[in-house]
Amino acid sequence: MLRRKALNDNNASSGRRFVRPAIGSVTLCLITTLYVLLVTNQTFWAKSYVYFITSEPLAFVGFVAGISAAILALFTLFSAKYITKPALIFFVLVASVSSWFNDQFGVIIDKEMIRNAAVSTGAEAGHLITTRFAMHVLLTGILPALVIIWVRIIHRPILWKLVYNTAVILACTAVFVAAGTSFYKTYAGVGRAHRDLLDTLNPVVPIASVVRYGIDMQRNANVVAGPLGTDARKVGAVDNGKPRVTIIVAGETARAQNFSLGGYSKETNPELAKRNVVYFPNTSSCGTATATSIPCLFSVYTRAQYSHRKGLETENLLDVLTHAKVDVTWLDNDTGSYNVTDRVSYTYLPPSADPRFCKDGECKDEILVDKVDGWLDKVKGDSVLVLHQLGSHGPAYYQRYPEEFRRFRPDCRSNDFSSCSQEEITNAYDNTILYTDHIVSMVIDKLKQRSNSISGAVLYFSDHGESLGENGIYLHGTPYIIAPAQQTTVPMLVWMADDLAKTGGYDMACLSKNAATGTHSHDNIFHSVLGMMDVSTKVYDPSLDLFAACRTPSNKLAQN
Repeated sequence: MLRRKALNDNNASSGRRFVRPAIGSVTLCLITTLYVLLVTNQTFWAKSYVYFITSEPLAFVGFVAGISAAILALFTLFSAKYITKPALIFFVLVASVSSWFNDQFGVIIDKEMIRNAAVSTGAEAGHLITTRFAMHVLLTGILPALVIIWVRIIHRPILWKLVYNTAVILACTAVFVAAGTSFYKTYAGVGRAHRDLLDTLNPVVPIASVVRYGIDMQRNANVVAGPLGTDARKVGAVDNGKPRVTIIVAGETARAQNFSLGGYSKETNPELAKRNVVYFPNTSSCGTATATSIPCLFSVYTRAQYSHRKGLETENLLDVLTHAKVDVTWLDNDTGSYNVTDRVSYTYLPPSADPRFCKDGECKDEILVDKVDGWLDKVKGDSVLVLHQLGSHGPAYYQRYPEEFRRFRPDCRSNDFSSCSQEEITNAYDNTILYTDHIVSMVIDKLKQRSNSISGAVLYFSDHGESLGENGIYLHGTPYIIAPAQQTTVPMLVWMADDLAKTGGYDMACLSKNAATGTHSHDNIFHSVLGMMDVSTKVYDPSLDLFAACRTPSNKLAQN
């Protein structure tokens, strides 16, 4: 009997040693709020402090109180039996993942960033999953989530819980409103001057962005592209008996600041410098991410007019060319065409896994050049070929170029920037530009070799730029309204065969002058390609054609 009592006492003592702590649901929400705000919002608070400290320091205190109260109110909304833990765990995990990209790359996770992430390939996404990223999520996301799972929540009776939670939410709302009204002028002024003020608030902004993206996708699920330029026809300005062939090289993540054609100190364009190209040094992009820029620049809309829905519900440049009986083909080595090629010939090359160019689901851009001869062999009439590069996509810049293009050293050989110096990151990026220089030059040479049978031209532009650590920002995708010039200023150039320039009435000296002194953008692409292919249509705007002012006659397409 005594032995049994001793065993029971030992078991009870052992049980007491492993008793799970009990905590009220609102208290758990409060602790989680403090954790999320202090641990996963470092970028948010650092920005806010800098923005407010120069205007009114006391307003920053009110800002902290207001934001904290708002987050607590949000979390308390989910303080209900069977809901509290899943909701809080979700909030913590989202905040953990988002804070990594906020803190490490200066990335803002808005709707367009979600759209870009949704269409990323597995290989592309894999470059962002580093050991440090995994450790960050483990320490700041998974471990706190396990603690939330471990504790026991004490819930009040349902009616008393409803009253208590409502009181907490109303009190938090009162604090939020009081803080906002007390320093309204300061908050309004700072908000106007710094539109990114709330863009890194975790987990609110990432969750809201996903919801907005989901709503957007649902609304646009059944959109059908309406006809555009069905009156398009070729007007035959080039009268030499040869088909007109334009190859568009759509670059990826190349920024104009690192093109030596535009004055960069390193010689990143040695081959193009020898090929009599016309370079446009002051060109702005339509977006800061591929999912926006590619459909936008091929659309009839300017950047100011474009929206994702407009891009879906309207045919694009490739369709107008097709209406004019121009053969159109798209070869892709990036992440897709974002519905631009829905009605033309399209080939996605990475699945070929060609061992000469491909490894681990990605291919060097020479796979595009390798296909050019086969395509040119089949050209019978006026044709346009689009080559969509993988280009300079980061963070694994070192995987974008072969060994022989490691000219700038030491170059970063990792997709984790923390293991590389700024010089190494820039050198790796510059090597990608050097390789793109080689790719575009090879495409030009392919057309030169067939000058007896075709009248060729090459148009190159990048979809957007890239940040390499300026102001603590890396990669791309920053909302356009606050994006740095490194992400919005892109390289663009054109090469024309001599016979095309002559018979097409192009004044190359005039074009070079206009390119060097003017400002240009992706808005020009739609109309300039129509001009290069001598396609007449009512949707053509000569004022947006890069070449119209330097052609004789300059108004030929407009007249037709």
